Amino acid sequence: MAGKLMHAVRYDGYGGGAAGLKHVEIPVPAPKNGEVLLKLEATSLNPVDWKIQKGMLRPFLPRKFPFVPGTDVAGEVIEIGPGVKNFNAGDKVVAMLNHTVSDQLHLYLNNGGGLAEFAVAKESLTVKRPAEVSAAEAAALPIAGLTALQALTDSAGVKLDGGASEKQKNILITAASGGVGHYAVQLAKLGNVHVTATCGARNIEFVKSLGADEVLDYKTPDGAALKSPSGRKYDAIIQCASAMPWSTFEPNLSDNGKVIDITPGPSALATFALKKLTFSKKQLVPLLLIPKAQNLEYLVGLVKEGKVKTVIDSKHPLSKAEDAWAKSIDGHATGKIIVEP
Repeated sequence: MAGKLMHAVRYDGYGGGAAGLKHVEIPVPAPKNGEVLLKLEATSLNPVDWKIQKGMLRPFLPRKFPFVPGTDVAGEVIEIGPGVKNFNAGDKVVAMLNHTVSDQLHLYLNNGGGLAEFAVAKESLTVKRPAEVSAAEAAALPIAGLTALQALTDSAGVKLDGGASEKQKNILITAASGGVGHYAVQLAKLGNVHVTATCGARNIEFVKSLGADEVLDYKTPDGAALKSPSGRKYDAIIQCASAMPWSTFEPNLSDNGKVIDITPGPSALATFALKKLTFSKKQLVPLLLIPKAQNLEYLVGLVKEGKVKTVIDSKHPLSKAEDAWAKSIDGHATGKIIVEP
């Protein structure tokens, strides 16, 4: 592929929203050691993509401009770099376009490259995609699915094999119709969990169809206060919505309840530190995603078996990537937004 050009979408600096995206012709990247070159079939957008553009993650991201955003992709391997053992040209795969800065710190930086016709992925964050799982269904999984899985299993201690011997946990999932939320509801129901969920009025039936036991309209007084209709206290709250004060969560938590914040801002981090310092039984836990190939493989398997479904809000051609970007910024997508080359 050396010397071949491809269509890509990138931005040259912070800010600008959808209007800041530019369509360009750039060289097809070459796979380095431990990397595979993919011909992309689908890329899913995540809120972190436009947050990076907005400058919310500086000084860490992006590492340099111009920057091609997008990390969650599905496609076909067309070339393998030196040292690649598990993939061959022709394999259909799903991948997360990240690289590790430090294994000790588990710090992963968003490498980007997904809004393009081709991208290079690390073999270590690439898994095979069975024929039963479409490219769009698979591309939706990495950040949203892995975040939901980590929040439930690592942070909230839910066992997804549904061990009946376990005491049933009560879990609240906020913004349950979004990318992370819609996976979190379905995954939680694979365990022995009573799920209360919040979403907008138009999505109440949709969130019930995913398996939620109780659904609250977040705009009603009870919904805004996160009050369980059955009066239950929550063992964990998976916080996928925009920031809320600790005073909203605290009265709804069980004695050892915790709030797992998937996008912790400065106030959440301050609360986390304060609760630790005061040895509070109720905790706020910031979630830092640690992507692992075996977890992505597990999620792909659940989709293949029909135990979890990817709900696609909308599909957009790469030539109209700015429409997908604007929809993501708007924040009211039901499920995942997909871009297809």
